[in-house]
Amino acid sequence: MRNDITRRDALALGLSAATFAATGAPANAQSAIKAADVPAPKWAIEKGASLKMLRPVRFVQADEDVFRANAAKFTKDTGVEVKVDFVGWEDINQQTAVTANSGAGPDIIIGFSDAPHIYIDKLIELTDVADYVGKRYGGWLPLAQRYGKKSKSDTWIGLPFGATGGPLVYRKSILKSVGFDKAPDDAAGFLDLCKKLQKAGKPAGFALGNAVGDGNGFADWMMWSHNASLLDEDGNVTINSRETIAALNYVKELYPTFIAGTPSWNDVSNNRAYSSQELALTANGVSLYFSLKNDPATAAIAEDTEHQLLPKFFAPASPMSGLTLNAMVFKHSQYPNAAKAFLQYMLEKDQYEPWLNANSGYWSQPLAAYADAAVWKADPKVAIFKDTMNSTYYAGYKGPISTATGAVRADYVTVQMFASVATGAATPEAAAAEAEQRCKRYFRRQK
Repeated sequence: MRNDITRRDALALGLSAATFAATGAPANAQSAIKAADVPAPKWAIEKGASLKMLRPVRFVQADEDVFRANAAKFTKDTGVEVKVDFVGWEDINQQTAVTANSGAGPDIIIGFSDAPHIYIDKLIELTDVADYVGKRYGGWLPLAQRYGKKSKSDTWIGLPFGATGGPLVYRKSILKSVGFDKAPDDAAGFLDLCKKLQKAGKPAGFALGNAVGDGNGFADWMMWSHNASLLDEDGNVTINSRETIAALNYVKELYPTFIAGTPSWNDVSNNRAYSSQELALTANGVSLYFSLKNDPATAAIAEDTEHQLLPKFFAPASPMSGLTLNAMVFKHSQYPNAAKAFLQYMLEKDQYEPWLNANSGYWSQPLAAYADAAVWKADPKVAIFKDTMNSTYYAGYKGPISTATGAVRADYVTVQMFASVATGAATPEAAAAEAEQRCKRYFRRQK
């Protein structure tokens, strides 16, 4: 049986022609995904089961279309009604907290990255599903294991569905006009590039606002590229370090080259600025490229757009992690077996492969076998996103992920540290000291 979506399949699923086109896979393509013959868990789905699910809103329309279609297939196959609500990225953390603290609401929430570690006591274990899916599809990739497993154990508390990377995105012709074929990998060279772009009236821009993806992504990059980290391997707070001070001093120099307004940016701000040709360099997922490519009015910008791994500066490798979709099932659910069956169903290749292809590379697979999906061969500019979940960098790096590391991230401690220095509200030393105190308060509460 073919597992990609053909035009007939798309119509049967109720998908638009535009959504079908976005898969990037030809209608007659044969699946390259290998699935091992592993006995599936037998779930005794509860009588009268129905499920409510919450997940972040899509940046690629096909994400939602195919996800909803797959949920409808599950209902048809099992009789279990599934209601899926999509909410804004800035709202998902708040709604997850309300659900966890009230003990009521959705059975399943797909949150971001370390969310299951924040609410670990409110969740059911998912090891049985994870073990089966992992054995069937070539094993879980490093970032998926880091976010899916309880720290220092083989107990799964989340099921990662994919991650979006945030590499550099830039206009090739504009970089060339200021003397660069690509962005330099060293800190001094990158600063020089940004100064020349600013002088040319086509500046860079990176989020310094409380943005779940872009704000945290920029702060992480700046820290990790200077070999700074929130914690050491033993879980001690190390944010107030000479490496962090160096990163803050660097951003103090870099910020004047940015387009105006970045301290208030959310997760769509840089997309808008790049699309309107106000800036020439930012960091973003693949959604920006495809929104440009699929609009005749901006197709020329897409043609002139290139992706590149985040410069490593002083790190041993590009410190690009991935904002990860991470599914969790709450203990208050009356239908835990139905919830497990649903998540397993959505990760099986009949459902997962069409969804992965439809995302056009925006979400990268958590399971090794899906690296052979057609999407990664459809457009050379998308291939850079294929290995996002092979990253060894993660929220809370280098220590164990915990409720406290999740709270630090949810409170935008590192983002606000960099923003305060960039805007002149604090010195690097004062900002790092304040961030240290904020972090330590969260870790004291955890003990």
